[in-house]
Amino acid sequence: MSPIIRRLGSALALFGVEPRRTWRALRGLRPFLGNRAVLRSQFEASAAKEFPFGKLYPCLTDRFESSGVASGHYFHQDLLVAQWIFENNPKRHCDVGSRVDGFVAHVATFREVEVFDIRALRTSSRNIRFRRCDLMDGRTVADVRTDSLSCLHTLEHLGLGRYGDPVDYDGWRKGWDTLHAMLEPGGRLYFSVPMGKQRIEFDAHRVFGVGFMTERMFAGRYEVERFAYVDDSGELHTGQDPRGEGAGRDFGCVWGCAIFQLRKIA
Repeated sequence: MSPIIRRLGSALALFGVEPRRTWRALRGLRPFLGNRAVLRSQFEASAAKEFPFGKLYPCLTDRFESSGVASGHYFHQDLLVAQWIFENNPKRHCDVGSRVDGFVAHVATFREVEVFDIRALRTSSRNIRFRRCDLMDGRTVADVRTDSLSCLHTLEHLGLGRYGDPVDYDGWRKGWDTLHAMLEPGGRLYFSVPMGKQRIEFDAHRVFGVGFMTERMFAGRYEVERFAYVDDSGELHTGQDPRGEGAGRDFGCVWGCAIFQLRKIA
C-alpha cells in the first residue's frame, strides 16, 4: 500500500471512516447471506425449532480478524505490572489513569485497588474504589499517601487537552510532582510512557527519551528496580538496563513503551 493511501486512510479514520473495515464488511456480506440461507433452511427442516430466528445482528468482519491481540504496549505492560504488584504485595495500592478494562481489572482479581482519574468511572466491582482527580492539581489528592502507586500510559497525555484537562505545556511535570507527593518514602511507583525520540504528537501524547527519564526525571528521587520495554514490533523485553547499551538510541524504538518499577528514595 502506498504512503499516500495510508495517510488518506489515517485521515479518514479521524472522522470515524475506516476504509479497510468497510472493505472487509463488503467482503463479509456474501458469506453472511449464504450462511443465513443455509441456517434458515436447516431451521425449517428441524422438528424441534428450539431456537427461533430473532433480529439480525451481522458481524461481517469477524472472519477476517485474529482471535485477539496478544502483543503491544497495553497487553504487555498491564500483565507485567500486575504480576510485579502481586509479587510485592503492598499494603495499599493506588492507580492514576491506567486502563480500567486491562491493568486495573487484572489487579482487582487479587486485591483492592483505588483508582484516580480525571474522567468519571462507574463500577460495581468490590475491589475497585474510584475517586475523581486532576493529576496536574496536586490539591485534589493532597490527602493521599500510599506505599504503592501505578501510572501506566498516562503521564504523556497531561496538559494536551485530549481528555478534557486544561492545556498546559508543563502538565506532565506537574503530574510527575503529584505522583511523587502521593508516594510514601520507600514506596514503589509503577510507571510507563511511550519511548522514543522526545516529542509531542498533538493532541495525542508525548514521547519520552530514556535518557531524559533516567537523568532528569528519576535523578535524586527514584531508584530503578526493574525496567522492561515493548519495541516497535509490539514485543516485550524484560530485565533490561535503562542506562546500558542501547539506551542512548532508546533501544531502537520510534514508538516503544518504557515500563519501570521505581522505589522512592527522597
